[in-house]
Amino acid sequence: MGGRSCLGRCVEFPVGDDQLMAAKRDSWRRKSVHALEAAAAGVFYWSFWLLPVDAASGLGGWIGRTIGPRLRASARAERNLTRAFPEMTAAEIAPIVCGMWENLGRTAGEYPHLGKFKISKPGGPADPRIEIAGGEHIEHVRAGGKAAIFVSGHFANWELPAISISQHDVPLDIVYREASNKLTGWLYRRRDANVSGNLIPKGAAGARQMLKSLQAGRHLGIMADQKMNDGIAVPFFGRDAMTAPALAQLALKYDCPVVPVRIERTKGARFRVSFLAPIEFAPTGERNHDTLAFMTKINEQLETWIRNNPAQWLWLHNRWPD
Repeated sequence: MGGRSCLGRCVEFPVGDDQLMAAKRDSWRRKSVHALEAAAAGVFYWSFWLLPVDAASGLGGWIGRTIGPRLRASARAERNLTRAFPEMTAAEIAPIVCGMWENLGRTAGEYPHLGKFKISKPGGPADPRIEIAGGEHIEHVRAGGKAAIFVSGHFANWELPAISISQHDVPLDIVYREASNKLTGWLYRRRDANVSGNLIPKGAAGARQMLKSLQAGRHLGIMADQKMNDGIAVPFFGRDAMTAPALAQLALKYDCPVVPVRIERTKGARFRVSFLAPIEFAPTGERNHDTLAFMTKINEQLETWIRNNPAQWLWLHNRWPD
């Protein structure tokens, strides 16, 4: 083993015992942390699984609003809110941060119960937890026989739009960010049981899989509100935010309808999922210009939803560069 430094010619430098020991300690520490995280996730998941849905959601919300605002991560949420709403005072921002943590806690508490959330539809459950608005738009996609892209963000319980689409008998492949802790992968697999399609990890391999999905006539579900360091700068709340361009590039290349999907928490563990009309866009043929213009429309839609109810969006992302 060795490191390599090139100054005119390459010279081998052996790695010392201290470096090897440090590397082993770091590896052991990382594995230990991952194991503890996985154990904590398991205890949390199965403890909340034992509770009724409303109790799990309520307890998760209480934990979120009680502990969340005290965590260091709250400073990031406050900073992001200040950037998005510079006219707000600290007194106005504080309840939004608290509401965000409550929503996040409820979402975590509801996670073991995702299979119990059903949509309102003819012949459906007598007491559905998900009200559907704009159902004609998803019915149009289903009847059209053309691959579409459904776009949403980290609002309310962000797992439910994909579940709602699947309950409309629309095959959906979901693009997601893999967890850094592989030991928690079983959580994704349990979620996947409630969706009719495949999970596609972000990255080069995932991009190829997205192409295959669209070419096979399958639909894609993408959350477009996260930062992508090697993306493109797109306006978001009046500031450039690094944004993944793949959604626009795929829509333009394959002429896919892009359907915005909004999820709102109406009360407790009850929701409204709204399907909007496909985004109207007339391409100019200039790829870079069209990609930026399309993603600007996407960010404008997300921003409108956030402004309408800021406490239901996840403000913990590093959305804007420092």
